[in-house]
Amino acid sequence: MTSSELLTYCMGKPGAEQSVENQRGANQVKVGDAMFAMVCEIDGREAISLKASPELAEQLRATHPDIVPGDHLNKAHWNTVFLDGSLPDSQFYYLIDGSYALVVSGLPEAIRQEIGR
Repeated sequence: MTSSELLTYCMGKPGAEQSVENQRGANQVKVGDAMFAMVCEIDGREAISLKASPELAEQLRATHPDIVPGDHLNKAHWNTVFLDGSLPDSQFYYLIDGSYALVVSGLPEAIRQEIGR
């Protein structure tokens, strides 16, 4: 899985918009002005940070060595997943879908209707 493939998948979500976080050079992907993914490089390794419920975030970290607490993000809700590990591609898509759904569910109803969710 490459960062380019992940960005393309994220940008395929309804209402997704990409911006660059200048301080770190990370590619943020937002829906309704709320971030659901951030593709970045950490210590020379490509990674993606994704939102999850605190329970799922902990479970994923305990199960997969390539999933760690979110780098420079709220560690209760954000995981950073390294792209060069052993996580199967399907797991990345599952985690992105979950992050997107979680963020969209927290958006005001008017914004959800505007993006068609």
